[in-house]
Amino acid sequence: MKIADKFTLSRIILSPVFFLLYFFPVWTERGSAVSVFIMIPVLAFAEFTDFLDGFYARKYRQVSDFGKLFDPFGDVILHLTAFSCLTFSGYMPPWAFMLILYREFTMLFIRLMAIQKGVAIAARKGGKSKTVLYIVTVFYSLFLVCAARLGLALPSVSWEIAAQILYIICVFAAYFSFIEYMIHFKALWTSSVEDTDLRRNK
Repeated sequence: MKIADKFTLSRIILSPVFFLLYFFPVWTERGSAVSVFIMIPVLAFAEFTDFLDGFYARKYRQVSDFGKLFDPFGDVILHLTAFSCLTFSGYMPPWAFMLILYREFTMLFIRLMAIQKGVAIAARKGGKSKTVLYIVTVFYSLFLVCAARLGLALPSVSWEIAAQILYIICVFAAYFSFIEYMIHFKALWTSSVEDTDLRRNK
């Protein structure tokens, strides 16, 4: 396995680790502070591996069709894990989680469909912007979670309202980028276009 793919794999492995750390206080009488000071660095490193796999893939010319699929798969696993934690604990609206879940699984299906036609769909600008919004929203929500677990009183409900707005923006960004992929790779589901035209969309 190439070094870039190893970083992606570490992101997938750290996803259930984050899940366990997030709910650690629920399963134990104590542990709120422990979960705060461990789960945040774990998630931060997991997110940083997204930069590392791309960096090393370009540096050592390890960009591959497998990596183009494995990298977004790792992102989906990590972000859906974080969103599910926040939904279960009441910070993320269930409707937002479900809409994002539908989008991500549909996109994975499209990537698999594209592979059958010899096309590896790499991340586009819209998808990257969406990922950044996911990260900002998750860490902002975790700030609220950590404040509650450490007994820090926030000054007003505006903090929670801001979180809800971020989730709404995430949903819009997710579907905007989805439409971008649909338009850019429209040849995939246009039967009149030849396979050679498909490869130009890489």
